[in-house]
Amino acid sequence: MKKRILFMEMKISLPLYKIVYSILFIVILSLIRGVSVSFEIGIAMEPALAILAAAFCADTYALEVVSRRSEVWRLYPLKTRIRAVGRRLLLQQFFLLLVSAAGYGFFYLFQKPLAFRSIQPDAVSEAAQFYCFLAAEAVTIVFFSMLSNTLACLFHNLWCGIGGSLILWLLLDSAYAQRLLGSWNVFSYVFRNVSAADDWSWLCGKAVCLLFCIAAAAVLPGLLKRR
Repeated sequence: MKKRILFMEMKISLPLYKIVYSILFIVILSLIRGVSVSFEIGIAMEPALAILAAAFCADTYALEVVSRRSEVWRLYPLKTRIRAVGRRLLLQQFFLLLVSAAGYGFFYLFQKPLAFRSIQPDAVSEAAQFYCFLAAEAVTIVFFSMLSNTLACLFHNLWCGIGGSLILWLLLDSAYAQRLLGSWNVFSYVFRNVSAADDWSWLCGKAVCLLFCIAAAAVLPGLLKRR
C-alpha cells in the first residue's frame, strides 16, 4: 500500500515534462557556463539550481487544481493533505539533488576544469569539495522549494510563488547582498572564502535557510486548511 502511494505521488509530482526540462537545464548550464578551476563549479551551479527549484516546486499543491482533483482533495482529512504535500516536496527535492550531482559531473565532462589542489596544494580534496557542495545545494534546494510553494499557497497563485522567489533570488545573489549580509546570506556558499579551507562561517547562511524551512513547514497546515 505504501509503495503504491509513493508511486502515485511520484507520478503526480514528477511528470515527464518536469524531468525533461530540469535535465536540459543542467546540461545546457554545464555547456555554456565556463569554469576554469573545480571550486567554481559550485559557484556556478548553486544560484542556477535555486531558481530551478523555485520553478520546479511552486505548483506542488496547485497540481491538484490543474489536474481537476481539487474537489476530491478537499474531502481528505487535513493530515492526509499535509502528508501528501510533504511527500511531493521531498520527492521533488530529492530528484533535484540527483540533478545537482549529475550536473557537477557534466561540468567535469564538458569544461574539464583544473583540480583546485593543482593551484592550491592545501585545498580540500575533490571528493570533499563535491560532498560539501552537495550538502550546501541540498539546503538551498529545500529553501527555495519551500519558499515558492509557501508563496503559491499563500497567494493562491503559482506565479506569485515563482515571482516572489525570483525577486528574492535577484536580491540575494548580488555583491551588495554579500556586503550587507556577509556569511548570513542564503548564498553564503557562493561567496565563501575558498582559499581558507578551515573557514566554515558560510554555514550561518545555511542555518538561516533551515530556520525558514522549519517556519514554512509550521505554517503549511494553516495554508492548506484555508484553501
